[in-house]
Parts: sequence; structure tokens; C-alpha cells
Amino acid sequence: MPTTVPSPRVPAAAAAAIDPIPDAGTISARLDRLPATRTVWRLVVLLSLGMFFEIYDLLYSAYVAPGLVKSGILTLSTPGLFGTTGVASFIAALFAGLFLGTIACGFLADRFGRRAIFTYSLLWYTVANVVMAFQETAWGLNFWRFLVGLGLGVEMVTIGTYVSELVPKQIRGRAFACNQAIGFAAVPVVAFLSYLLVPRAPLGLDGWRWVVLIGAHGALFVWWIRRELPESPRWLAQHGRLHEADRVVRALEARVEAEYGRPLPPPVPVAPLLPTAAPVRGRFRDLWVAPYRSRTLMMAVFNMFQTVGYYGFANWVPTLLVKQGITVTTSLLYSSIVALAAPLGPLLGLAIADRFERKTVIVAMAGLTVLLGLLFSQTAMPLLLIALSIGLTLSNNIMSYSFHGYQAELFPTTIRARAVGFVYAWSRFSAIFTAFMIAAVLQRFGTTGVFVFVAAAMAVAMAAVGFFGPRTKGIALEAIAQ
Repeated sequence: MPTTVPSPRVPAAAAAAIDPIPDAGTISARLDRLPATRTVWRLVVLLSLGMFFEIYDLLYSAYVAPGLVKSGILTLSTPGLFGTTGVASFIAALFAGLFLGTIACGFLADRFGRRAIFTYSLLWYTVANVVMAFQETAWGLNFWRFLVGLGLGVEMVTIGTYVSELVPKQIRGRAFACNQAIGFAAVPVVAFLSYLLVPRAPLGLDGWRWVVLIGAHGALFVWWIRRELPESPRWLAQHGRLHEADRVVRALEARVEAEYGRPLPPPVPVAPLLPTAAPVRGRFRDLWVAPYRSRTLMMAVFNMFQTVGYYGFANWVPTLLVKQGITVTTSLLYSSIVALAAPLGPLLGLAIADRFERKTVIVAMAGLTVLLGLLFSQTAMPLLLIALSIGLTLSNNIMSYSFHGYQAELFPTTIRARAVGFVYAWSRFSAIFTAFMIAAVLQRFGTTGVFVFVAAAMAVAMAAVGFFGPRTKGIALEAIAQ
């Protein structure tokens, strides 16, 4: 049911606590005091469905790569450092699009709203995927993969911002964990489909093309998801649309109170109420004033280096297994088994995400990735390889949901999408070159060299957040932003 229809009458107990002329501070306080009922979690799940299609498209690179090599479109090794016919170029094209989408287009959600950009970026990369599935040349494949990345970059920024603004402060960590648990459920799906389809050509169409086209069915759900989601009340309030923000919050309050079974607690603003009679528009230069300048630099450094560890493994799982002596078909089977662990890390977060400080979890999981990666590089035993791969997947994905929530908490509503887009873009910039560097290191030094490279990068990421990151657990977004 669309949330833009007039809201039900708010019960007297709740109405008494609501200023008849709300401001941005009051809107935020009313959201933060909501109990985590079915209605609140339903919004998180709906956004997470968008995350499912996003993760599917983001991570199928590793699983279709053997099929692209088998079909003769790409080669396993990369001719020259930046050759355009190797698997590395396919991965780099995605991240080039992600970089441009996050750094140049992140402001779109701040300008036009979370709801609209969530919808249209999903449609964008779905269409680009369909066209890409029918390419016959490395150039065409990489060009359309770049356009897929452009849409994914905008979508990733928007979802993180959207989740942080819709949920009350006491469940932000668990909301991000739920978001990524549902999102990472796409990994075993794409891995299993790749295992079934990539070595074959059903109906005469290469299996890798089927994997891409199956993922493109997300467009069938996009309009339904859009109708069920409200615009972020915090965004509406900051843009001077206070009556719309109030209408959305009243509708949420009515549903939550009915499910809660007793009057809602009164809103208690934790930040000075912000004057919002006129629209407030954030600017890029706002990222470079205190306290946001140090946070911007800290998260840009973190993102640049954490990517080496995360995608250095996630995008190369089948290839690394082959390098360790496993056959292509068997590596896809093993990768499918490992992929089952992808949503388990965020699922653990549903139990622990709001119990531990976000920055502590990020540092601990980055360190675990270093340890398990070095052990992976020193074994060829199939069962141990699978166990270590599962451990790497868990540690990487726990770190992932933690830092996605963390970076969205560090900036105010007026520049949140722009800021998240900017700092996250450096992970995409890093990943463009990481693909080529890992290909070169793998060829010259094997898996040991790859994971030494990963360990050095993760050490920098750990230091950035560990020494310079503020605490955010359980603090209102407006209070963190000050």
C-alpha cells in the first residue's frame, strides 16, 4: 500500500507528544523513539530486496569468469598490465562504473530523494545487464559492464542512506545486518546457478549469459518495492517538506503503535531543533569542514584499502582455487559451497550488531581476514581450503555490513548520500587497479603473494578506523553528525 495516502488518526497519547508544526529535529526524534515492530522491519526487508539484486549483479563476476574464458571472449591471464581482453578487465570495467556512479552521482539521492533514485538506478543496471548478456566481444562486454557498475554505484549509496534514515537508532546495526543478510543470500544463488549453467549451453546459449539474464528479473519487482516504500522523512524535513514528512511519520506511528499494543514513548530530541522553513541543500564543500573533514579522509582511506581484501578474495574465489590445484568444474562446486556462508555473517549481526561498537567489529574482522588469507595461501587440502574460504567469507561480510552502517552514521542528512558516495567511491577506484594488480601478483607470486598483498592493505584499513574513527553505536544520527 503506498504510504503517501492520508494517514490514520494518531491516538491522543501520541498526538500530545507531537508538535503541530514539526521541525527536522522533531521528525528525527519521533522516528528514533519507534519500537522495532513488524512495520519497521518490513521497511528494512523491502530495501533489502533491492540489495539482493544489487549483490547478485555485483558478485557474479567471479562465477561467470570461467564461462567467459571458455567461450573465448576473455582470457584468464591479462596481456600487459592493463590489457582489455583478460578477466581482470571485466572486473575493472565494473569498478570503473562503480567509481563514477558513487563519486559523481551520489548527490542524486540528496537532490531528488532516496525513493526515486533507489528505483531508477535499479532499473538502469537491470537494462544494462540484459544488453551485456548478448555481447560477443571483450570491448562490448566491458562497456556494458561499466554501465551496469554506474547504476550499481548509485544504488549502493542510496540503499545505505535510506536504511540509516528510516530505522530508529537502537536497531541501526541490526537493520544493516538484515539488509546485507538478505543481500548476500544472492551469493549462493548466483554460485549455484553458475555451477549448473556455466559449464553448459542450455538452448544453445552460453551458460554465463543465462546467469546474467536470470539476475535481470529484478526489474519485475522494482515497481512493487517502490510503491511499498515511503520517502525518507528525514530527507523530506531537511528539504522543507515538513507536512509530507509529518504525514509519513504519522502513518508509521499509527501502525507501530497498533502493533506495539500501548502508547509510544514521547520523542526526546538529542540535538538542537533545526530550522527548516526553507529547503536545506548540502554542498560538496560541506564535507571539508569540521568535524566531517577528518571523517571523510578516514573513510576514504579505509575504503581504498579494505577493497583489496574484500574483492581480492570475493571476485577471485574460483580462480584462486584453480591456482591451488582444483579443476574449473570442481572450483565452481567448492565456490557454491563457500557461497552458502555469505549471508551467515550478516545473520550473526542480527544478534550482535547493536551490542558491540561498530569500529571495533570492523577492525577485528579485517584482522581475521588477514590471518585466514595467509593460512589459505599455504594449503592445498580441499576440506581445509573450503573451511578457510568460509571463514574469509564470514569475516569479510561481517566487516561489510558494519562499515556500510558506520559510514552512513558519520554524516548529516543534508550531505549523507553525497558523503557516503564520495568516501565509498575510493573503494571502487581502488578496485579498478586491484583487479589488475592481483592478476599480476597471482601470476608472478601465486596465492601467497596475493594474500601478503591483502594483509598489507588490510593493516592500513584497520589503522584508519581504529585510530581515527569516532564511536557511533546507539547514538542518534543528529548527535553523531555534530
